[in-house]
Amino acid sequence: AEHPFGTDNRGRDIFARLAYGFNISMSFALLVLAFSYGAGIIVGAAIGYFGGKLDILGQRAIEIWSSLPFLYMIIIVSSVIVPTYVQGRNQLLQPSFWLLTIILSAFGWMGITYYVRGEFYREKAKDYIGAAIAMGASERTIMFKHILPNALTPVVSFAPFAIVGNISALVALDFLGFGLPAPTPSWGELIGQGMQYLTKWWLVFFPLGAVFLTLLLIVFIGEAIREAFDPKEYSRLR
Repeated sequence: AEHPFGTDNRGRDIFARLAYGFNISMSFALLVLAFSYGAGIIVGAAIGYFGGKLDILGQRAIEIWSSLPFLYMIIIVSSVIVPTYVQGRNQLLQPSFWLLTIILSAFGWMGITYYVRGEFYREKAKDYIGAAIAMGASERTIMFKHILPNALTPVVSFAPFAIVGNISALVALDFLGFGLPAPTPSWGELIGQGMQYLTKWWLVFFPLGAVFLTLLLIVFIGEAIREAFDPKEYSRLR
């Protein structure tokens, strides 16, 4: 009765670790979403509004950066940082929550850039932008006050699915041993324990169930948001 979900290999309550793991996973996913989407919106807005050589060079740079293998980069960074921390040379470089947030944000901003770029290309050709230019509005005002509010539909629609991807990435990294350091509560670390002790069914069932239910609920929220922002739902021409 004291441990409804059982205990792990060190006698720690799994329910408490799942609850703390949910807190860490959601905080991590939301921070990565904010940083990566913030950078992606700024870059996409710039190359979509100004176009020309900036658009060509910007897209080539994005393609080169997106071709870098994410998992291999994590392994390389961990292989360099972990020995440095163990040897005591610089404890500020130990694998941490913020380090993983920065790394995933650095690799997660490219996808939304293309959608924002396309929305800016479409919106800047409309009449209200020409009217704003004729009235003497600055480029920053046109970009962030007039175009950006009308270009946020893909951002809002894809945000819940990006949260799912961020949580899955953290769970996978923790499972492989390249994630958050011990004794941080982590779903991936609990799943790793379950793979080592397959006869202890609660070490496999409850962590996987928590991950499944969380991702399923976020996907449902994403579908509801997508339908709410879908103009076809309110069109008379269906």
